[in-house]
Amino acid sequence: MRIGIMGGTFDPIHNGHLMLGRAALTQYALDEVWFMPNGNPPHKGNITAPIEARCKMTELAIEGTKKFRLELYEADDKSVSYSYKTLEHFYKTRKSDKFYFIIGADSLFMIESWVKPERIFPVCTLLAACRDEISTPEKMLSQIRCLEKKYGAGIRILKAPLMPVSSHELRERIRSGKSFSNYVPAKVAEYIKKEGLYGAQNQ
Repeated sequence: MRIGIMGGTFDPIHNGHLMLGRAALTQYALDEVWFMPNGNPPHKGNITAPIEARCKMTELAIEGTKKFRLELYEADDKSVSYSYKTLEHFYKTRKSDKFYFIIGADSLFMIESWVKPERIFPVCTLLAACRDEISTPEKMLSQIRCLEKKYGAGIRILKAPLMPVSSHELRERIRSGKSFSNYVPAKVAEYIKKEGLYGAQNQ
């Protein structure tokens, strides 16, 4: 199988994440895209909702999309979640599958600051989302060539739709009482209101 993995805090998951997953499915003929909430990432200080709520929102968001799957490997792991460890785990335990790690343009330029980035490239192909508001294709291609030369990396550009909102901006909308239902699937909006996440009221 050809499997795309999209990790993130999903705090909360929103329509932009789903659009990116669909783009990866179609552009690279993937069999599945796994949405993998980070349980204990190195930057956990930025997380607002507990892992149980983030997993539930992700589950609700991908309901009804046959090729989308909730992956709980990092959510269930009590140690700090590092991308290289997770990707090596899947590479070793699912030897017949080919993995594609879906990242944003910002991550492409920051990946060398991650823990053991050199162990990521041998076990997956990176799909780097190109969005005009973040980076131009020319800048991305230059960075890709640099990483390919240095690490023997396999990196492809993923043409991504414009993200309607970031998770941070979405949390601020919810806290300030602004409407947010257009940015998340209906079931996710209902869950946020029901649980009072991010200071939500029953809007």
